Amino acid sequence: MTTAPPNRVLDWLLDSDPAIRWQVLRDLAGAPARDVAEERRRVATTGWGARLLGLQGQDGQWDGATYWPEESHTHGPGSTDHGDPGPDSPEDDGQPWTATTYSLLLLRGFGLDPGSPQARRAVSLVRDNSRWDEGNQPFFDGETEPCIKGMAAAIGSYFGETVDTVVERLLQDQLDDGGWNCEAGRGSTRSSFHSTICVLEGLLEYEEAGYGTAESRSARKRGEEYLLDRGLMRRKSTGAIASPDWLLFSYPTRWFYDVLRGLDYFRAVGGVPDGRLTEAVELVRSKQQPAGTWLLENSHPGKVHFHLEDGDGHPSRWNTLRALRVLHWHDAARR
Repeated sequence: MTTAPPNRVLDWLLDSDPAIRWQVLRDLAGAPARDVAEERRRVATTGWGARLLGLQGQDGQWDGATYWPEESHTHGPGSTDHGDPGPDSPEDDGQPWTATTYSLLLLRGFGLDPGSPQARRAVSLVRDNSRWDEGNQPFFDGETEPCIKGMAAAIGSYFGETVDTVVERLLQDQLDDGGWNCEAGRGSTRSSFHSTICVLEGLLEYEEAGYGTAESRSARKRGEEYLLDRGLMRRKSTGAIASPDWLLFSYPTRWFYDVLRGLDYFRAVGGVPDGRLTEAVELVRSKQQPAGTWLLENSHPGKVHFHLEDGDGHPSRWNTLRALRVLHWHDAARR
């Protein structure tokens, strides 16, 4: 089965924001590097990227704070509750996604060129002014919860900031089963898919920035085994689907895990796909719509700066891009 997108799907993906277009050109269209770079530069000056940069305050913060916007501080540190949900756990009412951390994660997802003047200005303002709600430490020193430290590691590494201390603490946080859990400080001894994917993305970004060590690579491989041993979706103890929500694809993913996010991580790692990814890959393949697209299925509720798509149940350019490039990587490598 070919994973090359039909021309109509490719045209639909390209008829969008520069944040999507440059990745489509690179990952699906096989465009020359010069054209990809030219389109990527537009993220800083046009569309979502420029709009989001324009919302940064003069103090370097988005929505006045590092993690929880000022009006949301009643949640308080330690209330992020990033652990894996039990089978009967109700979803909460969401959280605001407009503070500095999630704004920077979006800019990273958009592919804002970290060397651009706009990125350097924005990140230097964060470095000089943004401090964590939990302990008032500088942004690139990280917070206490592994999932949030993973985000800080990914953001800092991507934008060229020093996050060695954050990574060292993440290595100390790794649990015996190979993953991470933000509830470990409150007694949990089992890892969380949510926390683990955030940390893995941070460690991979750290390595890709040229700062990886033997210790960080070993920790990352152990974290990958945690996910692979569970087929990216199952409980190791029973083989049951760990959470039905993980079979639904979202973007932005925020701190939440889902199967497509897990697969896109392994695609970014590259190489020959592990056979334990097969079930997850076939799940992605099964969700392709007759028109060749994938839907937005599980948006995470909460205040946002602006919407990137038409909402759940509608075709999603972000999910279509990510699904197609996962399938392209998997199928090409397996051949």
